[in-house]
Amino acid sequence: MNETIIAATRDWLEKAVIGLNLCPFAKAVHVKNQVRYVISRATTTEALLGDLLVELRHLQKTAPEVLDTTLLIHPYVLTDFLDYNDFLDTVDMATAEPEFNDAFQVASLHPQYQFAGTELDDIENYTNRAPYPTLHLLREDSVDRAVDAFPDADRIADVNIETLNKLGHGGWAKLGLLK
Repeated sequence: MNETIIAATRDWLEKAVIGLNLCPFAKAVHVKNQVRYVISRATTTEALLGDLLVELRHLQKTAPEVLDTTLLIHPYVLTDFLDYNDFLDTVDMATAEPEFNDAFQVASLHPQYQFAGTELDDIENYTNRAPYPTLHLLREDSVDRAVDAFPDADRIADVNIETLNKLGHGGWAKLGLLK
C-alpha cells in the first residue's frame, strides 16, 4: 500500500506540479532526489501532529543538499477538507515553535482542496489537489532563494490559474491523476 501511495504522489508531482510548471522550484529538488516522501500512519490529529514534529526535526537536522523538502502524506486522517483546513492552524503553531526558529513553512495539499470564494469543481482548486491529504514541509531559506532567483514569483498563482483554465477539466483528466 505504501508503494502505491508514494507512486501516486510522485506521479502527481511529475505530471502536474512539474509537468504543468505549477511550482517552478519543484523540478530542481526532484531531479536531485532531495524530496522525502513520508506516509503517516496517523488516524488522529494528535498522532499526525506528532509525525509532523518528527519530520520537521528530521528536516532541521539534515543538510539541504541532501534533503530540501518533505511531503508528509496522511491518507488515514483529515480526509475531509474542512477538517484538514482547520488543522492548518495547528500546523502553523507547530512551525512557529521556538525550536524551529521560523525555519519552515508548510504548504497544504488535499484531494478536495478548495480556495475561499470558489466552487468545489472550479479548476483553479486543482493547483493544490494532491492524490492524498499532504503537508508539504518547506525550508524558508530554500523558498527565499528560489523566489529571489525567479522573476515575477508573485505571479505564480495567477499563472497557475491561467494554465489550469486553458487545460480545463478534460485536460486534467488526460493527465490520469484522478483517483
